[in-house]
Amino acid sequence: MTTLPVRPPYSQSELTSLYPANLELQQVQILLRQTGLATYWPYCEAASHFRDVIATADGEWDSVHWKRRLETFGSDNSPLPARSNGGNRDNICEPGQLTDLGRQTTLALGERVRKLYVDQLGFLPGRLEAQTQGSIALRATPIQRALESVQQTFTGLYPASARSADLPPQTITKRAMWEETLFPNEGGCPRFAELAHAFAERTAQLYNNGPELTLLNKRIGKYMPKDSPTIKVDSHPRLSGIMDSINATRAHPNDAATRLPSEFYEAEVIGAVDRVCTEEWFVGYQESNEYRKLGIGALVGDITQKMVERAQRKGTTARSDDDGAFKLGLSGCHDTTIAATLTALGGFDVQTDKWPNFTSNIAFELFRRKDAPPSASISSPAKPSWWSTLFSSSPPASATTSARTPLADLTPSDRSKLDDYYVRLRYNDRPLTLPYCAQADKHMEGDASFCTLAAFKEASDLFTPKDWRKECKMNLGTPGVKAVIEPPPGVAAARVV
Repeated sequence: MTTLPVRPPYSQSELTSLYPANLELQQVQILLRQTGLATYWPYCEAASHFRDVIATADGEWDSVHWKRRLETFGSDNSPLPARSNGGNRDNICEPGQLTDLGRQTTLALGERVRKLYVDQLGFLPGRLEAQTQGSIALRATPIQRALESVQQTFTGLYPASARSADLPPQTITKRAMWEETLFPNEGGCPRFAELAHAFAERTAQLYNNGPELTLLNKRIGKYMPKDSPTIKVDSHPRLSGIMDSINATRAHPNDAATRLPSEFYEAEVIGAVDRVCTEEWFVGYQESNEYRKLGIGALVGDITQKMVERAQRKGTTARSDDDGAFKLGLSGCHDTTIAATLTALGGFDVQTDKWPNFTSNIAFELFRRKDAPPSASISSPAKPSWWSTLFSSSPPASATTSARTPLADLTPSDRSKLDDYYVRLRYNDRPLTLPYCAQADKHMEGDASFCTLAAFKEASDLFTPKDWRKECKMNLGTPGVKAVIEPPPGVAAARVV
């Protein structure tokens, strides 16, 4: 895993194939990850260009321009400027901060999004005005590099030259850390923390004495610290920490000051590290429905809800005060978000797929058939008499349903509003066919990558928690790894054994 290789824009023949003439794009939601680094690496020039809002004595608002310089402990416990391996004390990155390269690649991602959805498809306006500002929704986790990533991507999508001078500040939605579901949140969900620990512990038991770790100790074990001389899944540093260092330096191959010894970049070493770490972090999504629910189910539920709301609006124009009517959403998240989402939906296999590259992204695209009859989305059955409701097993028309209500519990009228809508996922510009959607009658005829919205909702309902905060406190202390595998929707159990 390293920085995502950038492919050229789709050709006209590719566009014709990927965006059939009989479908109209309705909404796009993009999850994107960033590039971060370890401590004291000189790849963050933004540290010299910070600006913060300040209040002035006359009651107005201004900004202060400041430069950050990091400090650490000296040998005698006295303060000492933090320096990179090359002696640089400026532009030093904080742990996990978005790097200059990360800014460049996420900016380039935004430019690719603009090329596709503005220039080629005409789905978004070429210039963002106050009246169309609500068509773009921005979201980020509380982690600073995720916020910076979505800012950079938005700037690539709508640079200053493509925004009107009177455009109000763009809203970026965030949550408190303990309520965040835009990444698998061990800190905010005690039960998920137990599950993650249980699967990590099982991975350590399976691999610590296996051929992959034997190879790693033979090739790079000599570089481990003296107090922890053996590489293990749960060593100090952990194998996943070693993976982060390898991948971060691979993203900056021309800097000798941060380069690791050559053995770290051998194909067998990189493959073994990726294979074991991918299983440690994501196999739970393949084997446990509780893991899927608490780790990523709330986010998938959010994504599905917004698509259902869009379908229920029947293509109405976005307004700045109507968050659900946006056309394009950008969410700054993390590698664990990307792989967890794909694995939970059956689109990622920890035995064969690789850890997501820096700047990896998933586009959830919602389509509607152009030739769909107008009545398909807006008709409602006649209101039943009070007498007929006494003998009906269906939910009454007045039942309190919403876009979050499971498909099985929707009234026939509400369910019919999903007809003629399709969902397609593109992972790093490559369309995916989800196992659940590949089944008969759950996708568009002739192309299984276009899942019916009803089927996609049906699949996501299987692991969307009804009350994430409440369920995060349930089953505490019970075993995290079960004897029986619960595969993702549409995936045969034999595949994940």
